[in-house]
Amino acid sequence: MLRFATLCPKPVRRPSPSHWGLTALALPIALLASCSQDGPPPLPPLPAGALEAVVTDPGVPREQLARAVDDLFTAEDIGTTYAVVVVHNGKIVAERYAEGMSEDTRFVGWSMSKTVTAVLIGMLVADGRLELDEPAPVPSWQRAGDPRGEITLRQLLQMRSGLRHNEGYDPPYESSEVQMLYLAGHDDMAAFAEAQALETAPGEQFRYSTATSVILADIATDLIAPDGTPAQRQQAMATFLDARLAAPLGMESMIGEYDAAGTLTGGSSIWATARDWGKFGEFLRHGGSVKGAQIVPRRWIEFMRTPSPASPDYGAQTWLNRPSGGERSELFAARGPDSAFAAVGHLGQYVIVSPDQSLTVVRLGKTDGPERPALVQQLADIVQLYPGR
Repeated sequence: MLRFATLCPKPVRRPSPSHWGLTALALPIALLASCSQDGPPPLPPLPAGALEAVVTDPGVPREQLARAVDDLFTAEDIGTTYAVVVVHNGKIVAERYAEGMSEDTRFVGWSMSKTVTAVLIGMLVADGRLELDEPAPVPSWQRAGDPRGEITLRQLLQMRSGLRHNEGYDPPYESSEVQMLYLAGHDDMAAFAEAQALETAPGEQFRYSTATSVILADIATDLIAPDGTPAQRQQAMATFLDARLAAPLGMESMIGEYDAAGTLTGGSSIWATARDWGKFGEFLRHGGSVKGAQIVPRRWIEFMRTPSPASPDYGAQTWLNRPSGGERSELFAARGPDSAFAAVGHLGQYVIVSPDQSLTVVRLGKTDGPERPALVQQLADIVQLYPGR
């Protein structure tokens, strides 16, 4: 009430009203009417530094974008945000970091690494060294009578191999990715992943699996460094990753982790700065090209963005902004556009790409499962600020 009295003072009463007095009373009464609140209260001032994180002309109202970015750092129900980069029409229009982090900090992509691995596979397909619809070249599956020998590269990329990979199992130590990354499969992750039996016929069922992405990384490494020692395998893949992807994209910070067998942990452990993750998103937005140079065929990126026959919200190692047909909601299909897609990682890592809006949004941080839906809606707030074509 004190704030109302300060902003809208009561009119002073005049003795013995006259024509002049009635006119004088009308003015404060009108002022009082204008002070009545119709709609939500005014927004609080932006915190210090929030506006400075956004360029002068970001393509949308600057303060709206600054507030949406600030929400990612200050909202209580979305975990902790470490970095946000928004790229519009090829230019960084917003960039902000948590205390102690900067444009030089490398962040692990977790499952965003899967999308990188898909691009590496696409290069080998373009080179004529792999075929999408041929049986995947995994030596241990080629024994006579082994039904896994029917699994194709396409099915691995679309997470419908049929292998018994139980991702996110409870208790965690019994889940496939934990067993592979930290326990029984730690030293030779691909061998662990490839040793699993079929649970369903290849191609029938979508099953998200970090182990599947490690199989893809192993296939790529075997082609690049056949019969190599672990050290040779690691060096060959590191060189390939740098020469064929990181260097052409200008992603100087990109680096991968490897297991003791020299296999890239391509399902979870590729690192880069927030800006470089943004460059990767822009590369995808441009259909696999950088400054006019086609790094991977455009049709390969289109394949990565095409819904899998077993899951309408998943392409090839890439999430799509489409309804899943079930309860799963990895992105924000209800808020569109359905042409948007994303690399998504554990604990809330996102590179969201929307070609129709000339937009890439990067968010890196730590968000536990129950908080993810609220985080996704905050990211949708940023995407929805930008008009489509």
